[in-house]
Amino acid sequence: MSYAADSLSPAVTRAQRAAGVTLSGLIVAFLVFDSVIKLIPLPVVTETMAGLGYSDDPALARLLGVITLGCAILYAIPRTSVLGAILLTGLLGGAIATHLRVGSPLFSHLLFGVYLGVMAWGGLYLRNEAVRKMIPFFHRSF
Repeated sequence: MSYAADSLSPAVTRAQRAAGVTLSGLIVAFLVFDSVIKLIPLPVVTETMAGLGYSDDPALARLLGVITLGCAILYAIPRTSVLGAILLTGLLGGAIATHLRVGSPLFSHLLFGVYLGVMAWGGLYLRNEAVRKMIPFFHRSF
């Protein structure tokens, strides 16, 4: 069975794929760094968690590190990248809600999760033709 969107979606060019892989690589690098500092956990992590209204228990920091690392791994593997992006969106939504609750600054803290989410989905959109078919921003009209 063929869908109309199949013929209307432009193919992913080499430059788009390279840009998508680069953008996705930056996201994965940030997430791995974030998860490592939570897995250790560095004192700055537990202090920040306490400042955001959460327990400063290192076990909670480690749990968040494991969740973040899991999302990063799923996002990095092409076969599971869409699932990783969906889970990452949920994780970032929780971060946004936390910063909204404590009244963090808008552009530097509150919207940081939005910036990461847009970069993650943008990288996935650029490198994955199936995502382009699901979300057709551009479509040719004849």
